[in-house]
Amino acid sequence: MKAATRISDFTNDRARQRFLGFYRDALTRLWPPFTTTSVPTSYGEAVAYRAGPADGVPVVLVPGAGGSAVTWYHYVERLARHHPVIGLDPVGEPSAARQTRPIADGHDAATFLSEVLTGLGVERAHLVGMSYGGWTIVRHELAFPGRAASLTLLDPGGFGRFGARFWLWIMAGGLAGLTPGPIRRRLAGPVRNATLREDALMPLLPMTMSFRRRLPLPDTIADADLARITTPTLVLLGEHSVLYPAAELAAHLTEVMPNVRAEVVPGASHDLPAHSPDVVAGHLEQFLAA
Repeated sequence: MKAATRISDFTNDRARQRFLGFYRDALTRLWPPFTTTSVPTSYGEAVAYRAGPADGVPVVLVPGAGGSAVTWYHYVERLARHHPVIGLDPVGEPSAARQTRPIADGHDAATFLSEVLTGLGVERAHLVGMSYGGWTIVRHELAFPGRAASLTLLDPGGFGRFGARFWLWIMAGGLAGLTPGPIRRRLAGPVRNATLREDALMPLLPMTMSFRRRLPLPDTIADADLARITTPTLVLLGEHSVLYPAAELAAHLTEVMPNVRAEVVPGASHDLPAHSPDVVAGHLEQFLAA
């Protein structure tokens, strides 16, 4: 694939403007008061949204694949009571960010995040990543050890290959998301995807169909690399995760990583942040306080 074709973008400017109009309205409705900062990087322009107090080590929220800062709306107000909170629109995802250079691998993903933090003037941060974002912050920690005050990984990528079960889950959720609201909400249980009940965000789904995402799949992080991570790390896995056998992975990470707390959240799948926001927020608050 030519480098130019690996730039993520909307198919046309009309699709972008339509998406951004709803997206900005959703942020205003769902987030507490925030400020917006555009962050130039060598991979394009990221966008950061900041809420909460001005001082302190910020909590930086990195979304999963296809996600953006608005997807963290369950958490921002709660976390911002005690911490500065920064939600990111990373390049390569359907959001207000604009990608101009390919991200080819984990090194590029880590470098991009480092450039964003530098551009924001953030020397230390509590990094929180969902799925793809979890893989990104682990890659960042390996490339720039010690910059993170802590890591929180929510059903993260990077701990094994994506199998058919994951792709079927993605397809089932995408198809269910295009059905009328009452049917969509009813399907959330059978397909194990609580995001289908997110009435505030679901109108974004059909708009993202006109976005062409060109980011690399997460590679598997070796145990030897995980053993090098001494930063305090919280890993939360959905009991019915479509990525891995959750209990087995939690036990394995506890053996391999020197400073990790790995927990399995009952009932959740890869929809963990939407399925159990109170449980996840409670674990995160306790972890940050410690």
